[in-house]
Amino acid sequence: MKNKLNVKVDVQLAAELIRNSGSMIAFTGAGVSVESGIPPFRGPEGLWSRYDPQCLDLDFFHSHPKESWTAIKSIFYDFFGKAKFNEAHRVLADFEAKGLLKALVTQNIDNLHQMAGSKNVLEFHGNSQKLICPHCKKIYLPEEVDLNVLPPRCVADKQILKPDFVFFGEGIPEAAYRRSLLAAQNADVVLIIGTTGEVMPAAMIPAEAKQAGAVIIEINTESSNYTNRITDIFLEGKASEILLELEGLI
Repeated sequence: MKNKLNVKVDVQLAAELIRNSGSMIAFTGAGVSVESGIPPFRGPEGLWSRYDPQCLDLDFFHSHPKESWTAIKSIFYDFFGKAKFNEAHRVLADFEAKGLLKALVTQNIDNLHQMAGSKNVLEFHGNSQKLICPHCKKIYLPEEVDLNVLPPRCVADKQILKPDFVFFGEGIPEAAYRRSLLAAQNADVVLIIGTTGEVMPAAMIPAEAKQAGAVIIEINTESSNYTNRITDIFLEGKASEILLELEGLI
């Protein structure tokens, strides 16, 4: 375990790297939103300990839309819909506003980065706060749809609406995938925040940046699949606490 002096030096070095970066990106996961009351999907306290992940299987959704939508409404609209962004989201938005952060690649689908003010958000897994008609591609906001009547349908063609995020058995949106890879390949610094690197193909984004020469700064409450493989500076702690400390040094 590092002593307090080494930790302080690491934070100061990370702040200096961020301050002097020219093309920094962030790569965020569930750990950023945990402080907003949104649990991760995996783990003993994760959503899959309370819900059957089958509800987000694409084939199951098409064959059992009402059953799937009942769980989806409970998770993403009755629960997630009440969440507010936290200090970690805010600091990242401020980094972008100051020109320090060029792009934010997120695996999260909760829309909290955008609510905090981030503009260039690359949503690798989509966004739960949009519903899409698979037939006509019309986009709805959740408040535009009566979610007391399930499954919800498109006003135009009566097709069942689908949350605009990636289900099991569904591919990553091509544009998000391509733009995320490009951002990683052009980055000089990458902030990995609140993700363990277990979900593919998203987990490869920081590795692409490392291969292209980027410095990797990891912020996590515990070591991850990245820590001993590609991470240059590991800052152990909650996302909001570490980011607030970095903000104070920049």
